[in-house]
Amino acid sequence: MYIATLLTNPAAPNLSREIVESLRNAWGGGDAIWLAVGEAAEFSLGEMPENRWDVWQDLQEIGVDLIVQPRENRAKKMLLADMDSTMIRQECIDELADEAGVGPRVADITARAMNGELDFDGALRERVGLLKGLDESMIDHVLNTRIELMPGGKALLATMKKNGAYAALVSGGFTAFTAKVAALLGFDENRANTLIIENGKLSGEVGMPILGRQAKVDALEQITARLGISEQDVLAVGDGANDLGMLGRAGSGVALHAKPSVAAECEIRINHGDLTALLYIQGYAQSEFASV
Repeated sequence: MYIATLLTNPAAPNLSREIVESLRNAWGGGDAIWLAVGEAAEFSLGEMPENRWDVWQDLQEIGVDLIVQPRENRAKKMLLADMDSTMIRQECIDELADEAGVGPRVADITARAMNGELDFDGALRERVGLLKGLDESMIDHVLNTRIELMPGGKALLATMKKNGAYAALVSGGFTAFTAKVAALLGFDENRANTLIIENGKLSGEVGMPILGRQAKVDALEQITARLGISEQDVLAVGDGANDLGMLGRAGSGVALHAKPSVAAECEIRINHGDLTALLYIQGYAQSEFASV
């Protein structure tokens, strides 16, 4: 048994009953259940539709995401999340670079690294090197003035934790940022790289070992083993090439507003919804969201 979920941007909901019923009828699905009127709906299916991706593409053009997944075990016991451009809107290193006057150069390297065009470790070292001499106080300045949480994040964390899930933030960014974001959103733990600071200024070096793609897979393995749960019990979310390892291993790997090369390798692609989409695909109705 499968579940088809249709959802859209909560800030401009445009999911009509006609769209849902038309697809339900075409695929011979069960009765439609509205998880949030105008925003998200689902229906059951006996088998995976052969034309799923063709329909997905058509719906993308009208601002609707479509996810088809097995019904069994879709409500997860753990959230494993990337931070930059996933739980927050920005890339922290790009914001620091902007303050250091090397914004465009660093942003270009970041974009290429996240698209899988560059080696992550080398790209991180190069970008951090360009920050050498930046005053340590700029970290708090960026946190306080430039960083915005991705919409839906607080509801996602609060609802999953209310239902017994564990939440881990694992980033190729920096602990100075993950610690703050994790505390704001309610993550149980966070892992990231460390910026080396000498005499109140960034040294241009990053602590070793560098946490990249493999570190996210390691976190998946280590935390599930510690909790005594299966990797199939995990919902992982990210947007960059360094997230693909954990997205491929987790029971549900979600490419959220991801780079095209990343989304192409994932079964669950969210391009229009916000982080509450991760609740809808687990079967939570908006009325079941924890208050935040």
